[in-house]
Amino acid sequence: MSFSAIEPTNRTKWFAGILVVSYAIITLVPLLWIIATGFKSPADSIAYPPVVMFEPTLEGYVNLFTDRTRATDGMLEDAGPPLTWYDQITRDRGTVILGPSRYGERFLNSVIIGFGSTALCMILGTMAAYAFSRFKVPMKDDLLFFILSTRMMPPIAVAIPIYLMYRNLGLNDTHIGMILLYTAVNLSLSVWLLKGFIDEIPIEYEEAALIDGYTRFQAFYKVVLPQAATGIASTAIFCLIYAWNEYAFAVLLTSGTAQTAPPFIPTIMGTSGKDWPAVAAGATIFLVPVMVFTILLRKHLLRGITFGAVRK
Repeated sequence: MSFSAIEPTNRTKWFAGILVVSYAIITLVPLLWIIATGFKSPADSIAYPPVVMFEPTLEGYVNLFTDRTRATDGMLEDAGPPLTWYDQITRDRGTVILGPSRYGERFLNSVIIGFGSTALCMILGTMAAYAFSRFKVPMKDDLLFFILSTRMMPPIAVAIPIYLMYRNLGLNDTHIGMILLYTAVNLSLSVWLLKGFIDEIPIEYEEAALIDGYTRFQAFYKVVLPQAATGIASTAIFCLIYAWNEYAFAVLLTSGTAQTAPPFIPTIMGTSGKDWPAVAAGATIFLVPVMVFTILLRKHLLRGITFGAVRK
């Protein structure tokens, strides 16, 4: 039996186009609003009705990266004239800069923990997926279901046991502790996704490499990995997004040394309450690494999602 593709009508194309554009607008409006709020003044950020047209300012970004305090006229005179443009912004608000904020440290922690756990998850997940795909593992189906079942459990159900375990092991508020935790959470997803990709790679390629004198590891490294690059890239994106945005465990297990940006951004305070432009600026900067990572791997992501969808 053969099937032929049916060309969609113009009405169907218009309807599909309207749906796609509507979805894009609904998705992008909140993101654009956050970006715009980062360039608003504190008064414009809380104005009602909301201010759409406003005079942009970098005050939110200055407040994000600095700690400030209110100053009297005498203190401002003793401090001398402002030396930089961002010092001038704070002086206009009657404040002086005490020093840099902790946002840079928290952002760096997110980079170390997010990318570190993703890299470790890809290494372990690829090897485990290859073993399940190519070898006769005893109780393979049961083991795969057990691995998948760890993904079904809500994090809050194991939050207290993990906290007690980490406290006894000395892993609280450490980079290695958070990397291991996020790797354990993401490993089930990576194993299942990568096993599907490796299953689609013909085993005859490896058999030919083994006949040519390659070892099993050389066949895995030089034959399987290049063909599984699409699946590895798409899986890495999903793992990074989870580790990058994770909030519950970061709040529970970190407070200083290894605290990431998600629990830190909501705590940003100004001299007179919540500093919404600084919060929006922090959220905007926090989006950039994952966005860049996804854009760089977008071709692999599209191919990875559709990989194996069409069979001959």
